[in-house]
Amino acid sequence: MNSQTKTIVITTVVTVIALVVGFILLMPVFGPRFMHPIMSRYMHGNSNSVVSNDLDTSAERLTNNGTFNVSFKSELDPITIGSMHSWVLHVETADGQPVERATIFVDGGMPEHGHGLPTAPQVTQDLGNGDYLVEGLKFQMGGWWEVKFNITADGTEDNVTFNLIVGG
Repeated sequence: MNSQTKTIVITTVVTVIALVVGFILLMPVFGPRFMHPIMSRYMHGNSNSVVSNDLDTSAERLTNNGTFNVSFKSELDPITIGSMHSWVLHVETADGQPVERATIFVDGGMPEHGHGLPTAPQVTQDLGNGDYLVEGLKFQMGGWWEVKFNITADGTEDNVTFNLIVGG
């Protein structure tokens, strides 16, 4: 093998190694921004990505059947990607009376990506006056998230969903 051929082979091998290492190191940084919209459209069959302006991202709303008025306050403002945090959930009747001793279950996920929450948040404490501590919330990537609450109090059950745009 002559020296020119050796130089081409060595240059090619070094370039391929640099590209592979660069890809491995930079994918976690740049991948989510570029890959998640593609995943949403092609892998999950969602070609109509939700525009954040179309979502009701209010932190207060009535439950689906109008039984409870529910609001939340996050300890993070704004909510950031990758940070474990807590919310205080306030639940009151439709006419404004605090709901005491409710049983509340938490669920959620990213509708466009077809996956749930990366953690298992739960109500850990009844703070009184209709306030409940929700611990263990974390959003591992930017985009549209839903956090859903199933609330049962005095034999009545209802649900509410909050929309969040995290990191955007």
